Amino acid sequence: MQRLADLQSHFRDAVIHRGTEPIGSFLIGGFQPEKRLMVHQRNYQASLTETLLTKFPATEWLLGTTFLTEAARRFVREYPPSAPCIAEYGVVFPDFLTQCDGAGRLPYVREFAQLEWCVGKAAIAVNQSPIDRTALSAIEVDVLMNTSLILQSGLHYLHTTWPIDELMSMYLTNTAPDEFKLAPADVWIEVRGARGEFQLDRLAADEFMFRQSILEGHTIGDAAERALEVSGTFDPGRSLAAVISEGLVTAIQQKTREKNDGNL
Repeated sequence: MQRLADLQSHFRDAVIHRGTEPIGSFLIGGFQPEKRLMVHQRNYQASLTETLLTKFPATEWLLGTTFLTEAARRFVREYPPSAPCIAEYGVVFPDFLTQCDGAGRLPYVREFAQLEWCVGKAAIAVNQSPIDRTALSAIEVDVLMNTSLILQSGLHYLHTTWPIDELMSMYLTNTAPDEFKLAPADVWIEVRGARGEFQLDRLAADEFMFRQSILEGHTIGDAAERALEVSGTFDPGRSLAAVISEGLVTAIQQKTREKNDGNL
């Protein structure tokens, strides 16, 4: 007799891969119980496909409904959800699109879809109360350099090799011209948003590095060093003040001093 966990695993595989083996012998009751399984299989495929299309409407606009729908169906078959949170499903879909026949005609597809993913995540975030701009004034400089900052959850940073923010703006404003060509160009984009609203801003490369490093958990000193490696003219003080004045910082984390375990 099979364990419940094994039976559940077999049922999962049957739903995902649209088969009946090895669960066929457990489908009992009523007339043609296999058809009831087919209902679950269709609902699984349709619901996750619709989830992806809902998350990537701009990418659908770019590639066409037929293309993206087929890509989404294939993705659902090959990449079933790995976590119970459906909000995270589709994070690797932009990478997957590059494997689909026909997507190669638009070399910026992956970056465009990544930007749309960031926009979607930013729009559902909830802003926290920002710290006061005087909150860091009482911290000594050497301590400040070893301090980390917590930023708003609706912040995302994306370095792209195409100006895909222009393309996204066309989609959002419904102002696409009859003919439009993108030329390769490095662009550093900040996406910020909350409660259904968002905005896209371009940053200088050094400013981008500073803010992205802060978001990743680096200390202020480390983030400044990384930005200075990008540009020797980077001004850490000015950039730190800007991050705070824009309401992007929600908390301060200071490293505690390590106790000396040696003999005194």
